[in-house]
Amino acid sequence: MKKILLYFLILLVFLFSGSLNSFAQSSQNQSLEIERARLEQQLRNIEQQITQNQQSLVRVRREKNTLANRLTQLSIQKAGLILKIQANSINLDRSVVQLTQAQFQLNQNQKKITELQQYLAVIINKLWRTKQTSLFDLFLSVHNFSDFYNNLHSLENITVNLNKLANSLEYQKSQLQKTQQLITSQKEAQQNLARIIDLQNNQVAQNIQEKNNLLWQTRGQEANYQATLKKNKQQATIIRNRIYSLVTVAANKQITFGQAVQIAQATSQATGVRAALLLAILTQESNLGRNVGTCNRQGDPPSKSWRVVMSPRRDQKPFIQITKSLGLNINITPISCPMYYKSGKQMGWGGAMGPAQFIPSTWLGYRSKITAITGQTANPWNIRDAFLAAGLKLRADGAGSRAGEWAAAMRYFSGGTNPAFSFYGDSVIATANRYQKDIDQLNSK
Repeated sequence: MKKILLYFLILLVFLFSGSLNSFAQSSQNQSLEIERARLEQQLRNIEQQITQNQQSLVRVRREKNTLANRLTQLSIQKAGLILKIQANSINLDRSVVQLTQAQFQLNQNQKKITELQQYLAVIINKLWRTKQTSLFDLFLSVHNFSDFYNNLHSLENITVNLNKLANSLEYQKSQLQKTQQLITSQKEAQQNLARIIDLQNNQVAQNIQEKNNLLWQTRGQEANYQATLKKNKQQATIIRNRIYSLVTVAANKQITFGQAVQIAQATSQATGVRAALLLAILTQESNLGRNVGTCNRQGDPPSKSWRVVMSPRRDQKPFIQITKSLGLNINITPISCPMYYKSGKQMGWGGAMGPAQFIPSTWLGYRSKITAITGQTANPWNIRDAFLAAGLKLRADGAGSRAGEWAAAMRYFSGGTNPAFSFYGDSVIATANRYQKDIDQLNSK
């Protein structure tokens, strides 16, 4: 009995020296808290600058449309994009800190639970052995009736408390599961933030290119700029003949913007999603098919193989199934690469396919629907099939009306409408509106 009480006392000391959810801050955790506070202060400062930048842009846009004004707008937009990149980079760093803290707590809790289970096992074993002893034998082992009663009462109390501890253990296990889900969610958020930063960097490059083109076309002269604005009659021809490289696996095939619009309009009739939105989504995902992935290509190193960059649980078997059904060489069929931390460590998984950038497991859910429309085996690298897949998904996510387009674009990106990733939805709608003007010009001729 004394041994049982000793074990139980050790267990109580163990529990009350620090609960499973609240541990003494280690030096590592304190450092993480300091870093997190520093990043949050930086973020607040940059968000103030972003607000000021947006106010400046609104003010400049109200002014007369001149060459100087347009160049100023482009400069302000570029500065705003750079600020947003900085903000998202800080958010990404902060997410890494939060993830590190959550992982630290998870590891500590798992360690504590393991120790608790070991203590419980010892005590339960001792109790079981004691209960195999008859009350008469227990009575004979003590000096008087008072000791016998106290031992019996202690056994009953220990049994009750063990039940409470067992319930507490189950609760802590459920809390561990929630922490693990939180970690998974944070990892997905990191991937999305990294993708947003990548898109923003691309827009900075486009902004610089647009500014350079404008200066080249006008030679810096206001009269030339105003003359360019008046070339409405030539606009439809320019748009119609604009070249986009819509790459398929079968061949490198260039088609004009007019042809791209025809594919988008045919998809719009089949799905009910605006053609301009379809063009914008595929522009955002793969630059209308130019960038269908830089991993798993012929000549790529083993570190870029589909076996390395693609989720083994979720996507590798579907990828095998898809490439086999299309007669493609699985080892040289291009897919997207994963994002990477600053340290160079892989962040999540790549493996998105074709112009619409569907991951293999998601593509399987749309394959039969596309085949039912086209009458042919669906191919994620075929531009028409990519448009159809995007149209079907966008329509299911609410893009059947203008009011639902932004939310549908957000769901296409991350499965939800988290404001942290609103840049994607905003950018898609802005691009769709620009395409709509081009399409309206085409239709007016």
